[in-house]
Amino acid sequence: MGNFIDKTFTVIADILLKVLPASKQEKEAFSYYRAGMSAQSRGRYAEALQNYYEALQVEEDPYDRSYTLYNIGLIYGNTGKYTQALEFYHQALSLNANLPQALNNIAVIYHSQALRAQSLEEDEYLELSKELFDKAAEYWIQALKLAPDNYPGARNWLKVTGRLTEST
Repeated sequence: MGNFIDKTFTVIADILLKVLPASKQEKEAFSYYRAGMSAQSRGRYAEALQNYYEALQVEEDPYDRSYTLYNIGLIYGNTGKYTQALEFYHQALSLNANLPQALNNIAVIYHSQALRAQSLEEDEYLELSKELFDKAAEYWIQALKLAPDNYPGARNWLKVTGRLTEST
């Protein structure tokens, strides 16, 4: 199914590149972005990153740049490089505050780190886990404000842990 979707996306993208009025630079940026998405969908992360970085060199539109930065964050998150993932998610959000998926992914990273710290069962790590859980809650609450019907697992966790207020 993924191969069909990838081919469909490529065909649609090719048509859009031909019919929509866009500068040579915009077309080049989109071409790199498209190649990055294709490589990413096949698990070829180094190739995807190379294309995304090339897209960032020529892309000027902040909205489009935000999605490229978000996808770079996804790759770093998928490869366990959480510090870099957080950095790129934050860069994406600085250009486009309406990315609930970036907020969710930031929360997931903090929640995962909190669980890891909690499992160490030493006082200093238990305090760290509480701080990380609070950070996860902060980002999930922001994500839910933007996309109230998404992230039911996060909403449930917030309720169960008493972190969900009436205004969320």
